[in-house]
Amino acid sequence: MIRFFFLFSLLIHATLAKKAAPADPSEKWLTLSGKPPLVISRGGFSGIAPESSEFANSMAISTTANFGSPAIFCNLQLTKDGMGICQTEIRLDNSTTIAQVYPKGQKIYKVNGEDVRGWFALDYLIEELYSNVTCVQNIMSRPDVFDGQLPISSVDDVAGTKPPQLWLNVQYDRFYTEHKLSVATFIQETTRLTHVNYISSPEIGFLKSMNGKVNKARTKLIFTVLGPDAVEPTTNQKYGAIIKDLATVKSFASGILVPKGYIWPVNKQNYLEAAPTTLVTDAHKQGLEVYASGFANDMPGSYNYSYDPSAEYLQFIANSQFSVDGVLTDFPPTAAQHNISEYSLFAGQPYLIITHNGASGVYPGGTDLAYQQAINDGADIIDCSVQLSKDGVAFCMNTPDLAGDTTAMASFMSRATTIPEIQAKSGVFSFDLEWAEIQTLKPQMASPFENTQSLVRNPAAKNAGKFVRLADFLDLAKTKAVSGIMINIQNAAYLASHKGLDIIAVVTSALSNTTFDKQSTQQVFIQSDDTTVLSKFKEVPTYKRVLSITELIGDAPKQSVDEIKKYVDAVNVPRGTLLMTTDDGFTKYTTNVLKEMQAANISVFVSVIVNEFPTLAFDYFADPIMELASFIQGIGVNGVVTEFPATASRYLRSPCSDPSAKTAFLLMPVGGLLSGLDAGMLAPAVAPAPPLEVADIVDPPLPSVTNTSAPVGPGGNGTAAPGPSSSGIAINANVGLSLLAVAMLSFFSIGY
Repeated sequence: MIRFFFLFSLLIHATLAKKAAPADPSEKWLTLSGKPPLVISRGGFSGIAPESSEFANSMAISTTANFGSPAIFCNLQLTKDGMGICQTEIRLDNSTTIAQVYPKGQKIYKVNGEDVRGWFALDYLIEELYSNVTCVQNIMSRPDVFDGQLPISSVDDVAGTKPPQLWLNVQYDRFYTEHKLSVATFIQETTRLTHVNYISSPEIGFLKSMNGKVNKARTKLIFTVLGPDAVEPTTNQKYGAIIKDLATVKSFASGILVPKGYIWPVNKQNYLEAAPTTLVTDAHKQGLEVYASGFANDMPGSYNYSYDPSAEYLQFIANSQFSVDGVLTDFPPTAAQHNISEYSLFAGQPYLIITHNGASGVYPGGTDLAYQQAINDGADIIDCSVQLSKDGVAFCMNTPDLAGDTTAMASFMSRATTIPEIQAKSGVFSFDLEWAEIQTLKPQMASPFENTQSLVRNPAAKNAGKFVRLADFLDLAKTKAVSGIMINIQNAAYLASHKGLDIIAVVTSALSNTTFDKQSTQQVFIQSDDTTVLSKFKEVPTYKRVLSITELIGDAPKQSVDEIKKYVDAVNVPRGTLLMTTDDGFTKYTTNVLKEMQAANISVFVSVIVNEFPTLAFDYFADPIMELASFIQGIGVNGVVTEFPATASRYLRSPCSDPSAKTAFLLMPVGGLLSGLDAGMLAPAVAPAPPLEVADIVDPPLPSVTNTSAPVGPGGNGTAAPGPSSSGIAINANVGLSLLAVAMLSFFSIGY
């Protein structure tokens, strides 16, 4: 583990050395001091490593070093010999191995009037804990590879990591006093040798007792506010009532640390209230600083944030009414890297934000609302995956199977059928319904992590919006003057041979009718997994053809790249084709695919980027912007295909996304979190994906358009006869539903 610390430190400092950036002193914030909000790391980088471990603290300091003077937050507990250790809970068994080391040590104590069962620091000498007990991650969705590797940290250990600022939180002074241990005495002795910048507590009596015992010019006393109905032990008043009398709070504290819901409440439906409370502005009028707690990238807040933690931080630090004076977070880099007062797209950025069915993370995909939201959110290219109804009406939807993205199963279950050329499971297909029948359905929001992780997308808009015909999509793109469009063509061979539908002719005619074939102002991308389909659009020189390669490839040999170049200008590949990860969720290495494609002047798009944290490698700190930065700033893709264009736009508007800026996003080197770890601590290595072969690229000629489809009888669940298949580059018919099957560990093996 010492070897790991050394290697990790070298990686971090090598990265930081490239990007030194003092803060601009002219920036003005709506904090009480006018300075940027303080980033407070709860137990160090506890979102990655066990809380308050040496690694967590060192990592928090390293990853925020370019962004002001962050603080390390230590929840203080006292040992039997009166020494201070840092652990969030008064019980140690949830975050350490103490129960395994001392199996007979469980006790019951009365804490603030309630019986609490567990293992407590006050029953052990500091040496007993330090020598025998190690830290573990107490949140199951976070990495466990560091469990049992790191000792408990004393306050001296935390101070020894040289944090810019140190914050001690005293949650249980009364409990320790009842057991003849003095927190005040420990702090007085500590502050003689160690600079403690902040001392916080939810106990008013303790804060009042510290007046005169610490130097207020060096150490701020902060009142920790618990839930509104919790009772403060000194006054026996509820915290919700105490916080209404800020003038009295000012008499014993210089600031307050409050759950973020006190500042901007969330309603029962998990949406933000229309307006914030006046707590911050009222406190600032009293000269009180306000620090907000409860921030963690992997603990989603309101649906308003669309699983983008950056949006949540900005809600509290960069709105037009106020800024909190600091945020307490488990993921300090995310908070620190958005501590920037101005966001504006830097000139000449060459990267494309391409939608996946519009802003389908916010509204049902392929609807008018999803496209309008995508345009509002700053998308460069809006996309339409063209589907055909039985009577030949072209419209936009992710797949021809209406079961996932509409309410079709409730209305047309009897029309369900199985078509192996399209997907393995049964579905209700658009080409088996008239357009008038499709219009009787409602769109349906796809939430790929609803069943596996209980992560639901914008439930208030679950069935919102209207289906969009291809003609209307093209008109919208013209009217709104978007930078470009991407038309995705699927299943052309099957539609021609089995349904008598010529999707290529339909798309060609629609583009011509809206003069997209006669202009070069707006980019037009034609995407397909079938090279024969793409060759049909070669005659219009302004069209850019994109080959969709949905299966993972580990390499792109020159012969294969040369073959691709005959058909396309760009490729769209899954994330795992460019960057390999381990089964336990860490980045491992980048492939040569991007370099090989770009060397042949083939642009590379990566898909599909989403915000939900289970799709993110641990190296991205549960922050979708870190993944975007890795693919754009780190690997160098030409465009990202995303269901959340607002997040991509927010990244590209940030000064940190400009590689030449004073401050750029700190990127964890690929494989950085794995460096130095023993092989026995990791999941078995994943076999590399196969290389792309020429045979995977060249598709057979398209069949003639014939009307040979046989209708399925009433109530039938028939299986259509096989038809001509595309090449080995298979289309992923329903990425969202595939995710439900592979869940959290298949981060990069498919489009998600």
